[in-house]
This record gives sequence, C-alpha cells and structure tokens, in this order.
Amino acid sequence: MSAGHTIRIAPTESHVEVHLDGTRLASSDRALRLDETGLPPRYYLPREDVAMGSLRSTSFQTNCPFKGDASYFSVEIDGRTHDGIAWSYEVPKPAASDIAGFLSFYPDRAQVTVGGDAVA
Repeated sequence: MSAGHTIRIAPTESHVEVHLDGTRLASSDRALRLDETGLPPRYYLPREDVAMGSLRSTSFQTNCPFKGDASYFSVEIDGRTHDGIAWSYEVPKPAASDIAGFLSFYPDRAQVTVGGDAVA
C-alpha cells in the first residue's frame, strides 16, 4: 500500500438492498462497508444474500493495486443486458481480504440503498 492510502473494511449495521428496473438483486443484513482513500464508500454483500442465479460472470477484469484483481458480473432484466453491474475480488490482496468473494454493485447503475437511503 502506498503511503497515505488506506482501506478500512467494517460490518455495517444497516440493511443493504440492490434493485434494478424493479427487480431485487440483493438484500443483506451482513454487508461490509469498504472505505478507501479517494473513493466513495462501497458496500460488499455476501453471495448468499445476492440473487446469483440472475447474474452472469463476464470475461472482463480489472486490477486495483490495493485490492487485487476484480471480476465482473452482468444481469439481464426484461431482455436488456446490464453489463458489469457488479464486481468481486475472489482473491484480494491482504489489506482487503475481508471482502473475498463478496459482491459490490455500482450505485450509478443500480439502486443501492443502505438503511433505506439511496447511495450516490
């Protein structure tokens, strides 16, 4: 980790939900909040709380020098494909090991709420 760059991961006590076009994709009371220098907070949900049957893994990957390699998921709703709507770090770097296998959703592509409030 470079000097001054931090990652903090902690359980959130708030209920987290993810909807897209009226379809609930996730609902969790076990989400983790990840705070990282220079980025907005992200909420990571355990797979058991995500409608994994609706998601399809993509071949797209990115690398974060602080968290590791991210893999992405798409979903099709009413005949419309939403590419790369969620991502996961299957084998994250040690600083982010708590989010291994959890999924996070882009709040500008889906409706993510935490404690009933929309995430921007």
